[in-house]
Amino acid sequence: MTAVDVGRGTAVAGPAPAPRAGLGRRLGAVVYEALLLGAIALVVEFALLPVTGPSGVGPGVQSRLYVPSASARWLSFACLFLLCGAYFAWSWSEGRRTLPMKTWRLGLRTTRGSLVGLGSALVRYLACWIGPALALIAFIGLERRGLGPWASALAMFNFAWVLIDPDRQFLHDWIAGTRLVLAPSPPSSAVRQPIVD
Repeated sequence: MTAVDVGRGTAVAGPAPAPRAGLGRRLGAVVYEALLLGAIALVVEFALLPVTGPSGVGPGVQSRLYVPSASARWLSFACLFLLCGAYFAWSWSEGRRTLPMKTWRLGLRTTRGSLVGLGSALVRYLACWIGPALALIAFIGLERRGLGPWASALAMFNFAWVLIDPDRQFLHDWIAGTRLVLAPSPPSSAVRQPIVD
């Protein structure tokens, strides 16, 4: 099926735009992505443990919970931020998809329907940090009053954007000029048939 774009008296046929993905499907993919990122974070932190962990303490000697130094926490955050940025920028650009996007049959396109480039994917990744950054800033301000935990609600700011956006897009998609669309189903020949004995 093709769509016709009429401009200045000429008609140009092109592929029909993919239908927008529903909110439930997008949020399902976010939850799945969070589980995978949690696992990746554990692996990265375990790999950084020789650098960020306590030194000179044998097993069973320390009876208190160890809190890494500020520099070790910044190193951990920087490594996770850069690793996740590289993962998402690569996964979202040139038609590639993350595992949750494949599972939930989602694709990422520009608002014009074309594939997302590396630059737009990076903008989308950085814009994803708006909600968590607002939550951190609010936590710093509210902690003195004993209201710090209330700041965590701002972490969902990017997703709450759907309540005011007329296209029901997340804030990071609105900023990057992208949208999540339904990916086509795989052809029936690609679906594995059950083995019958």
